[in-house]
Amino acid sequence: MVSGLLLRGLLAGILAGLLAAGFSFLAGEPSIERAIAFETAMERAAAQPSEPEIVTRSVQRGAGLLTAYIVYGAAIGGLFSLVFALAYGRVKGFDPKALSALLAFAGFVTMVLVPELKYPANPPAIGAPETIGARTALYFAMLAISLLAMILAATLALAARLGPWNGALVSAAVFVAAAGLAALALPPVDEVPVNFPASVLWNFRLASIGARAVLWTALGLTFGAMTQIWLRRGKPSRA
Repeated sequence: MVSGLLLRGLLAGILAGLLAAGFSFLAGEPSIERAIAFETAMERAAAQPSEPEIVTRSVQRGAGLLTAYIVYGAAIGGLFSLVFALAYGRVKGFDPKALSALLAFAGFVTMVLVPELKYPANPPAIGAPETIGARTALYFAMLAISLLAMILAATLALAARLGPWNGALVSAAVFVAAAGLAALALPPVDEVPVNFPASVLWNFRLASIGARAVLWTALGLTFGAMTQIWLRRGKPSRA
């Protein structure tokens, strides 16, 4: 059964990655272009030479964007299928489509929304090169804490046998408390230039979250539909 779920997770992840890449191209690229133009203008005003372009913008916004989202989608889809295999049969009252949708929502909140609320994505021209290591470490620390908080919350809810509704309330309360305390404890990062256009920053961050919302939504719905059809037709063993 696990191999069948893994295959469907990879396929659903690739499809979700394609949709997310399309959204990112339409919604995110205009903000990136404006941010690059701002960065170029600032470099010229300061009489600083522009950094050499290792990968051209046409490649970045085309094949590079598509490849990145397909690989990311496939990886997330594979992990998602394994989590589904672990949860299926242990979470009562959910058919495959409902369980897939629930897991996709939890995955989006855990891996996207919570880390982004603390350390939101930034377009080009924001962030000092010398702090990129520290900023990356802080982001992944918040991501790891969010994942651990979700695992803890789900484990407590299942172990307590409180029923679907009470279990969901307990799980949400534990997750919010743990993630919230971590967000308060970790240091803030604010390296936005004073004169950077606020609309560009806002639109970029919305597009960044939106692209991954598209990915997780498409993954949950597609994987759930494929899995439900497969399980009804073949009725594989849950072992």
